[in-house]
Amino acid sequence: MSIEAGSLSAHVREEIDRWKARFPEGRQRSAVIAALHAVQHEQGHLSPDAMDAVAKYLELPSIQVFEVAAFYSMFETKPVGRHSVSVCTNISCMLCGGDEILEHVKTKLGVEPGQSTADGKYFLKEEFECLAACTGAPMMMVDHVYYENLTPERVDEILAELD
Repeated sequence: MSIEAGSLSAHVREEIDRWKARFPEGRQRSAVIAALHAVQHEQGHLSPDAMDAVAKYLELPSIQVFEVAAFYSMFETKPVGRHSVSVCTNISCMLCGGDEILEHVKTKLGVEPGQSTADGKYFLKEEFECLAACTGAPMMMVDHVYYENLTPERVDEILAELD
């Protein structure tokens, strides 16, 4: 599903309006991250047309929206697999087997970080420095849901449960 420049779904506009209302008049730029999240959740990634539509809706220069999308690693500016998989390999996770979990996921999906599976089902994000769940190491995040205290068997179960 692509988005035409200047058009956003009613749901996305409602989400953006909800966020805009949290900030003082003239501070709509503060809603850019939430707006991009809403579009990406609906579209799967942020196309140039989608980012232009957000800029137009927020009455901002397009470059301000593009800068945010390019800066934050949670935004995808190219098509990726339906399910986003992030494996933490920071110190706590590394010491508890995070590197082994990452290797297992790479082998299981047949992709390297930054790649999507051929069927378009999974996207293995670039390695994260930290996902802030150190007490549950090793851990991964799938579609913004945390899974902690992982084993290769548990990883297989989690991936098998996805549509």
